[in-house]
Order: sequence, then structure tokens, then C-alpha cells
Amino acid sequence: MSKIAVIAGVGPGLGAAIARKFADEGCNLALLSRSSAYSINLSKRLEETGISAIPIPTDITDAGQVTDSFAKIRQELGVPDILVNHAGNAAWGNLSELTAEAFENSWRVCTLGAFLCVKQVVPGMIEKGEGTILFSGATSAVRGRSGAIAFSSAKFAMRGLASSLAREVGPQGIHVAHVIIDGIIDSPNLRERYKLSENEPLLKPDACRNLLGTRSAGTQCVEF
Repeated sequence: MSKIAVIAGVGPGLGAAIARKFADEGCNLALLSRSSAYSINLSKRLEETGISAIPIPTDITDAGQVTDSFAKIRQELGVPDILVNHAGNAAWGNLSELTAEAFENSWRVCTLGAFLCVKQVVPGMIEKGEGTILFSGATSAVRGRSGAIAFSSAKFAMRGLASSLAREVGPQGIHVAHVIIDGIIDSPNLRERYKLSENEPLLKPDACRNLLGTRSAGTQCVEF
């Protein structure tokens, strides 16, 4: 029987690459994202490989939406075996520039959103006696940097969530890993959004997707 994987945070970069990796391995997929247009197109392409993929527009900071989305997943696909917490919000700026709203929103997407998704999958995984929960982290999860107060603090919090969760559910057969991607991932319109030099080294999404399996170059897997 095919495994069921939920990807929380699916866009045209690493999120899509992660979805393709699980599709390649024969998993049925639920794709959670704020933008329905992209995830709908991606799900159609993935289903051409023979798996089932359902796109579900979801604001993962909204507990009600998360509850409804996972109810739909269980109804249409079954109880999830795998959860990938990949959603993130990068609010850049120095202390004097950053607003309280932007700071809070980074935490809500990276940490609260992951917490709400975890709450939905753990009971089913405990009943099965197995499961996998993965968190995509960044260098900022272990080392803060100037201009990234919101992002760094949110990623630190996500790492703490993953570490504590591993100790709580690990004995019940659930594998938890926090994976640090040490570099900037290339994606559409990246250079338009950020001021990067022409020779800025960028990581390719399909190369980074192996963070879910082998430890490829440019990634660090932290298992608790």
C-alpha cells in the first residue's frame, strides 16, 4: 500500500521538488499551500506518474483551516504516514525596520503552523505505531545573522519544536528530523525579490530534495 505524505508549504522551489521526490517513491500526496493555482497545476503533473495528489489551499496559521484540511486528507487519501513542515515566512529587516506584525507572522508560519500540522498527524501515527515528521530548517536555525531577526528567531523556535517533539513521540515509533539547508535555494523570481550579486552561489531545489533521504551536499540532517 502506498504511503501518504503531506507537504505543508508547496511552491515552485524546494516545496515542489520535495513533492516530486515523494511521487517518485510512489507516495500519494496532499499539497498544502496558500496559493491554489500553483499546487493545482503541480498535482496534475504529479498524477501523471501514477500517484494520487490533492491540492488543498490552506493558511497553516489558521487552526480551523488546518483541521478542515487534514479531515479532507484522511477522507480522500487516508491517515498520513509522513509530514513535511516546509512552510516559511521570511520577514527581513533590521530591528529599527521590522514591525511587530512582521515579526509575529514569521513565527506564526514557521512554528505555530508546524505545531498545528503536527497535532493533526501524531494521533494517527501513534495508532499505526510508526510515522515520519520532517522539518526543513536553515542556517539561521542555529546561527542568527544581522537583518534576519524575525526569520532567525522563528527558525530557532521551529528547531526547538522538532527537538522536543522527537523526545516525546520517538519512543512511540515516530521518526522526527530537522534538516538544515545551508545556502540560498534558487527559485523563480529570486533575484527580483532579493539583492543578490551576479555570482551568488545558489542551491538547486532538486539537488536539495535529497534531504529527505541521503545527506546530500549542502544539507545537514539533525536527528534527535
